Amino acid sequence: MASVEIFLIALLIIFAVPWAIWRMFRTDYWAPLVVVQIIGGVLLGPGILGAAFPAYYEAIFRPDVIASLNGIAWWAVMMFVWVAGIELDIDAAWTHRRETSITAGLALGVPFAFGALAALALLQFPGWSGPTGAPWQVVAGLGMACAVTALPILVLFMEKLAILRQPIGQRILRYASLDDIAIWAVLALILLDWERVGRQLAFLIGFALAAWAIRRLMPRLSVADRWAVGLIWLIACGFAGDWSGLHYMVGAFLAGAVLDAKWFGHEAMDRFRNIILLSVMPVFFLSTGLRTQWDMGGAAVFAAAGLLLLASVAGKLAGVSLAGRILGWRRDEARLIGWLLQTKALIMIIFANILLDKGVISSAAFTALLLMAVASTMLSIPMATPLLKRLEAAAPEHAGR
Repeated sequence: MASVEIFLIALLIIFAVPWAIWRMFRTDYWAPLVVVQIIGGVLLGPGILGAAFPAYYEAIFRPDVIASLNGIAWWAVMMFVWVAGIELDIDAAWTHRRETSITAGLALGVPFAFGALAALALLQFPGWSGPTGAPWQVVAGLGMACAVTALPILVLFMEKLAILRQPIGQRILRYASLDDIAIWAVLALILLDWERVGRQLAFLIGFALAAWAIRRLMPRLSVADRWAVGLIWLIACGFAGDWSGLHYMVGAFLAGAVLDAKWFGHEAMDRFRNIILLSVMPVFFLSTGLRTQWDMGGAAVFAAAGLLLLASVAGKLAGVSLAGRILGWRRDEARLIGWLLQTKALIMIIFANILLDKGVISSAAFTALLLMAVASTMLSIPMATPLLKRLEAAAPEHAGR
């Protein structure tokens, strides 16, 4: 069978199977389509489908097909991270800087500390570090993975809960936005390569100058031209970030972070993000699933995922609860914010992909992080929904404060 035909069969499986499961079993409450697609990527990987039906797996996911899929996945995730950078609202965070800095700092710092402790425990056993990962990089990487909030998925969840445009939803976005900046800053530190530090310094200086120029250019363009120039800017920054030794996704995030959402229109950005999620991101989920490994044994990987999940959820809830006490929130309000901020899918998976690409973590650690991301995200809506209902029932005006 021709390569094109095999490629299209692979695409048919990637898109049709998760969507059919999501629609047939109506999983949206506890597992939205994006989560089902991530799980589908794991199931279609070598550790599950490849082990159960090796001949079928090798016939469909041939090296040439995987290479084509990887190209789509790279572009998909670059656009997705670019949009995440654009959606950061730094002005709102600065306006409410005391509340935002306290909440975002504790919501990031406490789960980071818990995750770092979990990483130290895992490092007592072999098989979790990557081939080039120093212990401090593994600890920082796993700790930050436990602290990540997936801003784009958080937006989708708050739309589902009908609080995105309410004051409480905007507050949660501010906290997540500030954490997003910290996440990519820590990632850049982890990836700092002293042998290529000259290139990285040149990239940062060049990026700062180019960002100044692009910010002056964008307001002078038509809306249609802004999209075209924005995508060209994205590709250039992705290339420069990868050339410098950081990562093309670091460049993609920075490319978006220096742009303003108002230049594109919030509704247009929402539509663009949803189109990316629907049309190309499933290929990234599949390519992620193809990287899962169970060489250490399923029990060890699941145990590590459970430990990281405990550190992540407990750390996030504890950090936000402490912020709530400082700021005088109600208990249910703090718990609601904590459960929504621990949404991890996508951004954490992207983060883990970068750590794996750079050899910081092993394939087993990557698989454990992937399982943790799926589980934590599946908890968000079921745990947040009753809390929101209680807040609205006790004081309808409080939920929108």
